[in-house]
Amino acid sequence: MRRAAASFLQFAGLALIVGVLAAFVMTFAVMAVVVQGSSMRPALHDGERVLVNKLVYRLRPPRRGEIVVFRHERMPGRMLIKRVIGLPQEELSIARGLVSVSGAPLVEDYITERSVEDHGPVYVPLGRVFVLGDNRNHSHDSTDASFGTVPLHGIEGKAFAVYWPLTNARVCRDPSYPEAAEAVTRARGAP
Repeated sequence: MRRAAASFLQFAGLALIVGVLAAFVMTFAVMAVVVQGSSMRPALHDGERVLVNKLVYRLRPPRRGEIVVFRHERMPGRMLIKRVIGLPQEELSIARGLVSVSGAPLVEDYITERSVEDHGPVYVPLGRVFVLGDNRNHSHDSTDASFGTVPLHGIEGKAFAVYWPLTNARVCRDPSYPEAAEAVTRARGAP
C-alpha cells in the first residue's frame, strides 16, 4: 500500500511540474493560432493550426520573409498572420506583379499568383514593417491604405510550424532575399 501511495505521489508531483512548465511555455514562449481565411495560401491554409514563437522578437527584430502573427491597431481584438516584406526605413513598390525593395525585385517562389495591381512606392517608417499575404490578390494587407504598415510592438511572434491537421504538419519556411539586402545596402550608401 505504501508503494502505491508513494508511486501516486511521485506521479502527481511529476504531473504538476509538467503542467506548470507547459503553462509557462504557452504563456511566455509559444502560442497556438488558427489560420482564418485564404490570404496566406499556399504557405498556410484556412483552419490550419500554427505554433508561434513569442520570444524571438524580444531578442531581435523581424526579418524579411518571416511569417508573423500580430494585432493591428486598426483591428482591435483580431490576430492576423502575414509575411514581412518591408523593414523599417526601406522603400517598397509593386509594379507588373513584382515586389521591389530599394529598386531590386524580390524572388518570391512561394507565391502562386502575382499582384495584379501596382502599389507604391511606399516608405516604411521607423518602428514598423510592411506585410503582405502570400495570396496577393486576396489579402487585406499593407497595400491597403486603411491597413497600412504594422507597428513592431504589435507583433506577437513568428509562425514556425503547422501542427494540425497532422497530415499537413510542417515547418514554416523563411525565404532569403539576397537581392534585397544588396539593394538596401546600396541605397543606404554603405560600401
